Amino acid sequence: MQLIHVKAVPCVISRRVSRFMVEVFTGRAELAYLSNTGRLEQYLVKGRRGYCLRSPGGKTSLRLIAVEDMGLAAVVDTRLQMRAFEKAAGLSLIPWMRGCRIAGRDVVLGSSKIDYLLECEGGAVYLEAKSAVMRKGAYALYPDCPTPRGRRHIKELTSHARAGGRSILLFIAAVPHAEAFKPNRGADPKLYELLSEAAEAGVALRAIGVHYNPLDSCIHLYSPDLSVNLAT
Repeated sequence: MQLIHVKAVPCVISRRVSRFMVEVFTGRAELAYLSNTGRLEQYLVKGRRGYCLRSPGGKTSLRLIAVEDMGLAAVVDTRLQMRAFEKAAGLSLIPWMRGCRIAGRDVVLGSSKIDYLLECEGGAVYLEAKSAVMRKGAYALYPDCPTPRGRRHIKELTSHARAGGRSILLFIAAVPHAEAFKPNRGADPKLYELLSEAAEAGVALRAIGVHYNPLDSCIHLYSPDLSVNLAT
């Protein structure tokens, strides 16, 4: 299902310069902004084809949004991942979101800000989205490095659920052809433990699958309800 049309500029990855900058080649060497703070070592590989948006007025004129993978492209831009989720939810394409609407963004829960507050049948639901841009076989994985911020968010959702509230942890599997999601225990063992505790406390663990198709310049929703596997 096509969600967002994104006319991108093809490029070739040269190297990651810093946390938020990647050097790419578009006919000349340029710097591209990267919104994803994960390591992305599978994708930010020298010589790999990427896709950028022109973004005049910023620190750099380019923004890296996707990198080739299995004939399509993984969406590395977290802002576009969120836009894709919001578009899919607004079009009622996500079955577990039906009966809900997005009532707020960046809402405070405990000592953290959570991505969304949903207004659903039966009451309010907090939803935090995480970017799963790593693959292992048929699985999309998160995280690809230790993430204290991710641990903190999971703890907040778990505490809320234990107090009787409703919360969802959403993994946006932004790699093509993923058949399921699972946590990357090796990258952050503590986060894996927290996810198990969250599930036991009643936090709903959900996943959706999206990718970028350079042939039609669109971000597609290829799975509105990807299975989540906590087994190692």
